Order: sequence, then C-alpha cells, then structure tokens
Amino acid sequence: MKHFVIIINYKKTLEEIEKLTSSHRLFLDEGYSKKILLMSGPKVPRDGGVIIARSNSIEELKDFFSRDPYYINDAADYVFIEFNPLKKQSFLEDWIE
Repeated sequence: MKHFVIIINYKKTLEEIEKLTSSHRLFLDEGYSKKILLMSGPKVPRDGGVIIARSNSIEELKDFFSRDPYYINDAADYVFIEFNPLKKQSFLEDWIE
C-alpha cells in the first residue's frame, strides 16, 4: 500500500466552494468507509484542504478523486504527493502496514 498527502487548492470563490462542501464531505465519507482516507480538513486560511490517504497506486487514488464534487465542478486543483511513512505513532501501525 502506498501513502499520499493530497493538497486541494480552490479555484473558485469560497461562496461557490461552500455550495459544494456538503456533497464533497459525503464523497469523503466513501473514502473513509473504504479505509482509503485517514484524515482530512480545510487549510488555514481556507483556500483548500489537506488529505492523508493510502492506495495501491497514484492512478487508483486519482480515479477515486475524479468523483469528488470539487473536481466534477472544476472548483479545485489537486496535488498528489506520495511519501513513505517511516516513523509513526504506534496506533497507526494497522493502517500503514
């Protein structure tokens, strides 16, 4: 399993983003139920978001996020950064291994 940080950068106004936020969060719930996502939340200041995720490949993860309402409505850009979690809290062992 590979691990990723996904940076979401809004392309539209916060007012337009807020119209999509509830459907975006419902979309994220799917990732949590599939155990793809570990955590997510808005950046400060709120010009995008950050997600910690895992997947078999970056292609599989990009395919998943192609169904995000932010993506579908051309409201955000995504940056996918693969990383190798060498050090971690012990409670994350099962999620990372």
